[in-house]
Amino acid sequence: MITSTATLRERARAALAAVGAEPAAPAEGTGLTARTPLTGEDLFALAATGPEQAEAAVAAAHEAFGQWRAIPAPQRGELVRRLGDLLRAHQGDLADLVTIEAGKIRSEALGEIQEMIDICDFAVGLSRQLYGRTIASERPGHRLAETWHPLGVVGVISAFNFPAAVWSWNTAVALVCGDTVVWKPSELTPLISVACHTLLARAAEDVGAPAAVHQLLLGDRTVGEKLVDDPRVALVSATGSTRMGREVGPRVAARFGRSLLELGGNNAAIVAPSADLDLAVQGIVFAAAGTAGQRCTTLRRLIVHRDLTDTLVERLTAAYRKLPIGDPFDEHTLVGPLIHTGALETMRAALERARAEGGEVLAGGARVLADQAPGAAYVEPALVRMPSQTGVVREETFAPLLHVLTYDTLEEALALHNAVPQGLSSSIFTRDQQEAEVFLSAEGSDCGIANVNIGTSGAEIGGAFGGEKETGGGRESGSDAWRAYMRRATNTVNYSSRLSLAQNVSFL
Repeated sequence: MITSTATLRERARAALAAVGAEPAAPAEGTGLTARTPLTGEDLFALAATGPEQAEAAVAAAHEAFGQWRAIPAPQRGELVRRLGDLLRAHQGDLADLVTIEAGKIRSEALGEIQEMIDICDFAVGLSRQLYGRTIASERPGHRLAETWHPLGVVGVISAFNFPAAVWSWNTAVALVCGDTVVWKPSELTPLISVACHTLLARAAEDVGAPAAVHQLLLGDRTVGEKLVDDPRVALVSATGSTRMGREVGPRVAARFGRSLLELGGNNAAIVAPSADLDLAVQGIVFAAAGTAGQRCTTLRRLIVHRDLTDTLVERLTAAYRKLPIGDPFDEHTLVGPLIHTGALETMRAALERARAEGGEVLAGGARVLADQAPGAAYVEPALVRMPSQTGVVREETFAPLLHVLTYDTLEEALALHNAVPQGLSSSIFTRDQQEAEVFLSAEGSDCGIANVNIGTSGAEIGGAFGGEKETGGGRESGSDAWRAYMRRATNTVNYSSRLSLAQNVSFL
């Protein structure tokens, strides 16, 4: 049974109240509507950010940057530490909002908030590790060094599918680097955004940080365009479709700003002859059907050795037919709703194209629970066997649609794997060490994420997250992704009593 809209409305209000958030009501005829994919109905309206407010927010963040960058990085880390404490205290409340607005099942919603807590822990440690280099100078009595400095205002444009975690990846790291942040979340998930902004504002007050280090903009793409085009925004970190990236990247570059793009993924897994099929089935089903297929790292192409194809397809078909689909607040549910009926129509169109291109639908694809929630989009994850990798297989369908292809040699599998425009996440299931090493080598996967014996989704914050080709090339979260949020300076110090020019140049 799907939770009623009235109950979801009250649950959302309770979660907001618990974190101290009070979304402003809109003026008559204006505003932004919070809705839930669980029923497809509206929850309530809240005020949207107008052009003048957006201008003021960027101006405030720009002014606050002058103060924030001068604070020692370990002290900046105290703000992020406090934010992490508040996230821990309100993990359940925030997870409620993620489920209500994005439709994630309970464990995935809690996992998203845990990811935010983890990146806060990472960033606090990072605040004492913003290392530069000392470099050997060719000149006697000289020291050559590299230092890193805060960059400026960071504009974060996030998507609905990870409505809080992606913001935290950027914000926690940017803040310890000495940057200020202006966030434009998806208009589909305003409530979790208000809650996160409220907690960060409380953390800033608690540690005495400038209140303007973080600003929130609620609205449609016109609000995001403010961040894209404003020269005071030093870095635009945008998560979304490749189409969006084609617009954002050139516009930011035209004003010589920096962009960090996390765009589409058409992720594949290779299943080799030596694969542990029990492990593979579990990894494949979660990667393909988890979050109702609405992750950028969702598994969309399965490249299976010909000798295993029939056996694996049979097992996957059986697993797909048993997936519990329904209310994500139900502890037994594994697949919640698509974000809206438009996503359902996109999936249906992709299935029709697959059939027209010779594909065979083996399982799923049907809409369910329409009698309980006619405005929502619950759908069976679909498994489709395709004769070749052409047409629709080369495109990202942001829904639970998995295409099955076959191969005979590892070289053929890798060629299929890499022959798509996207390059985010990838995996191989094999117990052959040589195959695994080839897959991870320069001749193997061309993606930013390459896994062995695990699916394509479920990245840890300790590693840099991002991809190549039409995925955008950006990196967020762990490793040395922090460098995108800072500027580098090369320093030469002459501590001798004479001037030596590089390359033994003689002048005067």
